[in-house]
Amino acid sequence: MAASCSFVCCGEERDTDKAVIVRFSNGSVKNPDRLDFSLYKNTDETNPRKKSRRILCVVFFSLKVAESDRLSYVGHNFGAGSLKCNSLCKYYVGVLNKQTMQMEVHNAQLFNMQPAIPGETTDIAKSQDTTQTYRDKVDSLIEAFGTNKQKRALSSRKLNQVGSDTLQHAVDKAANTVINKKGLEALQQEVADAESQGELALHLPPCNANADKQENVYPFDNLLSPVEFEALEEAGSKMLAVTPEELQKMRDDGGCLSVVRHLENLPTADEARVKTARCAFYLSLLLKLVRQRSMTRKFGQEEGCPRIIQNKLFKTFTVETFNSGRLQNTVSASMRAKIAAYCLALLLHLGHMTADLTLLHRDLRITEARMIEVAKSMGLTLIRPARAKADEAGLQDNHTQASLLLPLVKYEQLTERRKRKKMH
Repeated sequence: MAASCSFVCCGEERDTDKAVIVRFSNGSVKNPDRLDFSLYKNTDETNPRKKSRRILCVVFFSLKVAESDRLSYVGHNFGAGSLKCNSLCKYYVGVLNKQTMQMEVHNAQLFNMQPAIPGETTDIAKSQDTTQTYRDKVDSLIEAFGTNKQKRALSSRKLNQVGSDTLQHAVDKAANTVINKKGLEALQQEVADAESQGELALHLPPCNANADKQENVYPFDNLLSPVEFEALEEAGSKMLAVTPEELQKMRDDGGCLSVVRHLENLPTADEARVKTARCAFYLSLLLKLVRQRSMTRKFGQEEGCPRIIQNKLFKTFTVETFNSGRLQNTVSASMRAKIAAYCLALLLHLGHMTADLTLLHRDLRITEARMIEVAKSMGLTLIRPARAKADEAGLQDNHTQASLLLPLVKYEQLTERRKRKKMH
């Protein structure tokens, strides 16, 4: 009959009386008698979290999987290297006394022993790195426990980040090369020249600043294509048949003074007369459009506007907006500036590269300063009238002219602010 044994409780035990159970992460002990144990505890006895921390060091001389004769293992009961079950369970170990056949039960604590190689950083030190951001910690969790979809998204984001960093490095290198080659002052001057054109530069007609002829700077075909010019044949014939009474009515109504001036002074050559008449009709449509808040498909039907010209006006000089549940083509403030620039370019071709800014700004119903700003952005030369005496100023209407001369004029941007008037 097998011998029986009984359990004996060892009573109250302190932390120092707990039995130690070790588990080696790799390898097995070949000679248990040649083990050297060292147990260290935290010196801070007042902190309830630190007073129970222990570090166990084991030095032994023979392992089946190790090539060295001497190897050290270190285990913690706290931190990332410890067993997570330490804080959730209580462990006990029984020691059997073979003489009395009584087994004493003691509290136990477990240590997971990791090899300690001199000169290498342990995983515990890495896990306690406080410089990691929240994003880095989340990425670490995804790499360890994430789904395949999350891991693919993480890999894709890291590849994109590497590509972005490479691109930024290339841009910085290219910028430094340009700065070293041209110099900082030259680059600042180029930026100032570009900014001097202002926001109007985005709405100017296509410009060839390096053209050798004046008429090629703002090509006529970019204002009216050959197909659009031919479509104005019937409308141009009506302009040629306008009577002096109709011209006087247009002058009295206002809004088309630039058109009236060119119809009153039609060229004698047939080709030039036809071109002036067709352009005058197109100019009248632009001047009418600039006074509209929105443009509908009925625009220009009374004047006999061809469909191709109507589509051009829709596409070039209006913006689509959503209002009251429907789509509308509106003429915004920026589009009015664009219409002013195209009208000025068209008048340059009709007036031998010279246009009357005073008449045009009155037709467009914008301020003279705004009209001069458009002319400057196009690089035109301004011809201002000479100051007349007080008695002669009321007898004549001095007009500002704009001429296209090569090379184009580059105006400096005014950076000074106007002084505010003091309130008394």
